[in-house]
Amino acid sequence: MTTSSAQVRLTVQPAATGSTLGEAMELRFVGKDPESGDHGCPAVWVDEKTQDLVIQGVTADADTLARTVQDSPLPDYEGVIRLPQRMIPLLREALDGAEPQ
Repeated sequence: MTTSSAQVRLTVQPAATGSTLGEAMELRFVGKDPESGDHGCPAVWVDEKTQDLVIQGVTADADTLARTVQDSPLPDYEGVIRLPQRMIPLLREALDGAEPQ
């Protein structure tokens, strides 16, 4: 499957995390795809306050989107992104940094 060149930065909606609009976020940059050059996509952050992950990636293609909505409906405020396998170490690092204390 191919992916489009559009980029999207996804975050959990404030109501889902208990935060309020306008509240300062404390994002810790974990890293970006080492093969992205100076483009910066995909990338991963951890919200230090809520421990949410913030992920920037390539918007999933129509075939992937059609398949994913079979398992989980997609509200207007959400999106589906695709991360390359080489991002797994960065995701693990982000997850380890977001462990409940």
